[in-house]
Amino acid sequence: MGLVVGIDEAGYGPNLGPLVVAATVWEVPGPPRETDFWREFSSIAARKLRDGDPRLHVGDSKVVYNPARGLGPLERSVLASLGLVGEPPSAFRPLWRALCGEDAWLNSREPWFRDGDIELPKAGGNGEYLHAAERWRKRCRRRGIHLKAVVADIVLAERFNRLTCEAGSKGWALSLITLGLLRRVWDPCDPRPTLVLADKHGGRNFYGELLDEFADGQLVFRRDERRDRSDYRVGRTDISFQMRGERHFPVALASMAAKYMRELAMTLFNRYWLEQVPGLRPTAGYPTDSGRFKRDIAHAQERLGITDEVLWRAR
Repeated sequence: MGLVVGIDEAGYGPNLGPLVVAATVWEVPGPPRETDFWREFSSIAARKLRDGDPRLHVGDSKVVYNPARGLGPLERSVLASLGLVGEPPSAFRPLWRALCGEDAWLNSREPWFRDGDIELPKAGGNGEYLHAAERWRKRCRRRGIHLKAVVADIVLAERFNRLTCEAGSKGWALSLITLGLLRRVWDPCDPRPTLVLADKHGGRNFYGELLDEFADGQLVFRRDERRDRSDYRVGRTDISFQMRGERHFPVALASMAAKYMRELAMTLFNRYWLEQVPGLRPTAGYPTDSGRFKRDIAHAQERLGITDEVLWRAR
């Protein structure tokens, strides 16, 4: 039996809202590289769906979700996957706790998280995703595949700014956050054959120095470091950072979990500021619109005493 871990992020580029890094952890019956998840789950999920196709949409989160289509397809697939692990949470806060293992919002200085919540599923269709989860669970049992965990790290603005300052760049901070999340689900001394797949972090080609910090004294063997992929070996674990990592099913699902958490977080963010500034146009937080949004809330931000350190992510 082996393990496959897929890792990806959502929200690396915006000035507003959290960065979310997520991972999916799978037990597979044979060597990790020999499990073709797309083939194994072809009756359950697909990268491309035609109208009326009852399967789950799984792929790069930027393809599965767009504002025009709405949250439904993304939410359905993510909640169905959580149904493989346990009972899918019924609200945003329990979902945060289930994925992150903490109640970080309780100590947050961001009032949109500290004081708000969202009932799930947000887009409706409760029975739909539960039915999909049950079919998926049966398929996993037949094939000897087990989704052990879906985990995440929701990095709020204040922490993101601090980590970026300490690391010297936001790219380095992203890599540290990603490997910190990996260590929650991976033991470098684990005797089981393990494959870790992650999307590359921008233009970074060299991860060996970072892996040294998280390998518990295990030797990190650098196998290949080039533009399209960077491969390493630690004990019985192969670690691969790849461009277009979401072409791998475990990475695609991690990408979707991260995106889902960020979209829910931005719903709370925009809801809070609309209460403070009636008629305010919501934002996705990206640089193309974040400056406009910040100007529109400037008076309310000053009145509420919310500092830029808490609101605005440094670039």
